[in-house]
Amino acid sequence: MPNSIAKTWRRVTRINMNMSNGSPSFCRPLGSVAAFVALLAITMGSSLPAFASLGGNAGSIQADTARMGASVNVSNTDNCEVHQLQSPAGTVVNEYISSSGTVFAVSWHGPFLPDMQQILGSYFQQYSAALSSQSRQYGHRPLNIRQSGLVVQTGGHMRAHWGRVYVPSLVPEGVSAEQLQ
Repeated sequence: MPNSIAKTWRRVTRINMNMSNGSPSFCRPLGSVAAFVALLAITMGSSLPAFASLGGNAGSIQADTARMGASVNVSNTDNCEVHQLQSPAGTVVNEYISSSGTVFAVSWHGPFLPDMQQILGSYFQQYSAALSSQSRQYGHRPLNIRQSGLVVQTGGHMRAHWGRVYVPSLVPEGVSAEQLQ
């Protein structure tokens, strides 16, 4: 990655040098600012970690909210806390937190699929392996992965997606899978 940053910096520097030859004086400072912003964006974009949601803590919900640009509505039930994140695009993601502060389930519905790597966090590898081991299905069939350490159920069609993922061992007593919608 440092190689690509160095190449980008050289390219930006060349652009700035070209801008100083014959461009109006008010454009020159903008070129330097643009170069700095471009370099900063590349550096930050390459170093952002994937935020863990499933199995993560309440702090991961704040990171998910920021990443999605979502509004949040928090509600409490007897056995858990539900953080409902609504993205500007209309997708609603519910993140369920146990009393110990762990995200044990995530569900969603809306016109667009959420970022599965962001939703699954450290469980994404397990999901990918389970997905690739299933036989190829054609048509619009729901996906149903049931393993001892992870359950993934998704379905829908264009502009109407739904799904839920949960870790059975983390689900608090008194909460059923049907409640995770």
